[in-house]
Amino acid sequence: MPVRGNSQKTVDTWVSVCFMTNTLLQKNWPWLVAGALILLWLLSTSIQYEPPVGDPRPLGTKQDILQMAEREDLNVIFVLIDTLRADRLGMYGYQRDTSPVFDRWAETGMRFGRHLAQSSWTKTSMASLWTGLYPMRTGVTRYDDVISPEAVMPAERFKEAGFKTIGIYRNGWVAPTFGFDQGFDVYTHAPRRRLNPAVRANNPTINTDGNDEDTVAAGIEFLRVSGHDGRWFLYMHLMDVHEFVYDEGSALFGGSHSGMYDNSIRWTDGTLNVLFNHLAEFGLSQNTLVVLTADHGEAFRERGLEGHARAVYRETTEIPLVMLFPFKLEPGLVVPTRTQGIDVWPTIFDLVGLDPLDDTDGVSRVPEILAAADGETLPDSAMGFSFLDENWGRQEKAPRHRLAVTEGPYRFVVRSEVLDVESSEPIEELFNRDSDPGELEDVFETEPEVVDRLREAGGQWLTEKPPWGEAPKREIGELELNQLRALGYAIP
Repeated sequence: MPVRGNSQKTVDTWVSVCFMTNTLLQKNWPWLVAGALILLWLLSTSIQYEPPVGDPRPLGTKQDILQMAEREDLNVIFVLIDTLRADRLGMYGYQRDTSPVFDRWAETGMRFGRHLAQSSWTKTSMASLWTGLYPMRTGVTRYDDVISPEAVMPAERFKEAGFKTIGIYRNGWVAPTFGFDQGFDVYTHAPRRRLNPAVRANNPTINTDGNDEDTVAAGIEFLRVSGHDGRWFLYMHLMDVHEFVYDEGSALFGGSHSGMYDNSIRWTDGTLNVLFNHLAEFGLSQNTLVVLTADHGEAFRERGLEGHARAVYRETTEIPLVMLFPFKLEPGLVVPTRTQGIDVWPTIFDLVGLDPLDDTDGVSRVPEILAAADGETLPDSAMGFSFLDENWGRQEKAPRHRLAVTEGPYRFVVRSEVLDVESSEPIEELFNRDSDPGELEDVFETEPEVVDRLREAGGQWLTEKPPWGEAPKREIGELELNQLRALGYAIP
């Protein structure tokens, strides 16, 4: 299946550029590799590929899951779909057919049923995901915060273990200037091409140069050139759901704000189908762990709010987490207990047999995976926390913290001023998903013991500090601010 809407270039051009890229990889010249990847897309927009037939992965068992840590041929693809909420996917119970590809792959993989993002804003959420630390311990809560160079990042662990490490991103909040490139041999913004006229982008803030096809095509080219040349870790950060991108073929759910969001999920589902197809075509499905998740969700006025980076309710913090093993599980597994973004990398490293990150707040969820393989469910063992500084983009204003504390079926939402005994206008809410799956009915008045317990836990959590002291900061110029505003964020 071709990367859609792109023209074909000559084979000679591709061969010469691919040879150059491969040579540079072998010489371990990461800065030249980045340049070669960019040159690749300046010379051509895409290659047309024929799709393979079927799924070549063998059937696997619980024993195969355990033995992944002993394999010396295992690679990792980490796909981050920006702004994707879990309950808009079929595998999480959505009635619209937004995600047929995701759903089909998840049927033979591993799905985590209740996965909590650590923030509804990309930078804070991604800093926690990459470090395994809660936001108060990363210190990355404001628009000018930078991940400390003392933090140990997953790409650094992979590099220490001899993996090539490639990152391709489109969201400026995870740019190298904020510290997100630590450990990557190549960490580059996806090359931009002007959108094909057949592609519709209905977010008024969208940058019309490029989309996720560019990211996926660049990733495919890396796999084609170097997929069999040693072990590798490939990270791709996709943005088309964030920017409501779709085409005529994926415009299935109407023109409302919510409908266009669903259209963009269907479009991204098709874009990743290209990646999965080529992973199989290149003979890499059998030795690659694919992880698919998000940074946060999106609100559609469920309680009067739209978008994200404004609150920490269910619609902006409940996200998908799916793992596709290098073998098929029939049936696929589901972990129903609460997991969090901080658990992702402890779990991946446990699965692939690499040393864990240092002093993380997250834990490996391999025990829950193995329990699911035995048809069992482990109990929820800990509270979860999701955090947002409501003034993250207003440097002149003091922090205003919004915190969600989850425990079992409960979600306690509180503003930080409530935790100050001198506060005169407390704003607190409590939701119970067992009786109210949408978490729209406030039961604060009827569950005082739960409120007291979660309020105390939240107050203690907000006193946590980064292990390396305050997070570094950097001055952001007007040009860069405008690029970030173009993502739709309100930065004064």
